[in-house]
Amino acid sequence: MIPSWILDIFAAIMLVVAAVSAARLVVARPWRRRTRRAALADVDLAHLLMAIAMAGQLVSGLQTLPNGAWEVIFAVMTAWFAYRVVRDLQISGVRALAGGHCAPHLIHAGVMLYMFAAVSAPTAHGSGGMGGMGGGTSGMGTLSLPFLAFLFALALVGYTVWDLDQLSGPGATGHYSVAATRMAPTGPVLAGVGAAGGPGGTAPVAVAEPVSPAVVAATAEEAPVVPPASAPADGTGVLAPWVATSCRIAMGVTMAFMLVIMI
Repeated sequence: MIPSWILDIFAAIMLVVAAVSAARLVVARPWRRRTRRAALADVDLAHLLMAIAMAGQLVSGLQTLPNGAWEVIFAVMTAWFAYRVVRDLQISGVRALAGGHCAPHLIHAGVMLYMFAAVSAPTAHGSGGMGGMGGGTSGMGTLSLPFLAFLFALALVGYTVWDLDQLSGPGATGHYSVAATRMAPTGPVLAGVGAAGGPGGTAPVAVAEPVSPAVVAATAEEAPVVPPASAPADGTGVLAPWVATSCRIAMGVTMAFMLVIMI
């Protein structure tokens, strides 16, 4: 028995996420550019579709596609991110499951597929399927296999906490961190300076000490990547990494909330 105004708030948040994700796609224009942003377009598209679907689940007046169509969409999305996770595993090993780029999106897609495929008909407003949760405090469906819903909720909470951590400091992948990039000198370092007015009245002398290859390599890794002039500046405006992270946090919280009230 959930008050409808709570569901309306979550639905409004999902509409904001959908609008932000659509704006990111429009600004990045991945269909015209072969850049790193184009490689991440599947995430923004996934956020857009998930947010629209969840808004329709929460408020019946916001429904867009039939439940069967959403099941097909999220089945394809789950398969796609499963493929991406397998590739991440081949490159980074098990570490990709904890801090990888695609593993959280695989969980999100799987949750959406589960919520559409495993929901039973609501006890009231017998429309079958999700039928929207809003419009009152009763009549929402329940999920079969509630233990699976509980496991999904735990995974969502875990990845949400991880995302929150990325907003405050450098993360394992560096993809979503908004911490300032530390800069290191790339040229020679002054190792010593002679005292002014020393013996013989000599002037101060600076001794150049070459930087070790390890320092140069570390500097190259920490230096910010300058995007091509034809590409939008990644990391600023709506394309800032923290924007995508914030959208994912909002969706993770909303999904966990929906799973709990439907168990």
